Amino acid sequence: MLAVIKTGGKQYIVSKGDRVRFERLKGEEGDKVAFDAVLLKSDEKGSKLEVGTPTVTGAVEGKIVKQARTRKVEVVKYKPKTRYKKVHGHRQYFTEVEITKI
Repeated sequence: MLAVIKTGGKQYIVSKGDRVRFERLKGEEGDKVAFDAVLLKSDEKGSKLEVGTPTVTGAVEGKIVKQARTRKVEVVKYKPKTRYKKVHGHRQYFTEVEITKI
């Protein structure tokens, strides 16, 4: 089974057993998460296709595997001839979820 879910303003294609990184979700490691905004459900071949208007009934369930932050991304501001240079770093929070049920 495949499903298209919406969370954090983005859409993801998931199937059972996948590990997906989402923007930070509330919960601790080991907690269960339900995604109610299911936009599409289908089997592997595409013969049983359910398209939501706007969502499909039922939820996709998962288990939180990890709460962490990504690698640091450096942002540099620079203006020539004025001796101006600023360096900022940013680390985005994410939640890694293993999909258990569609």
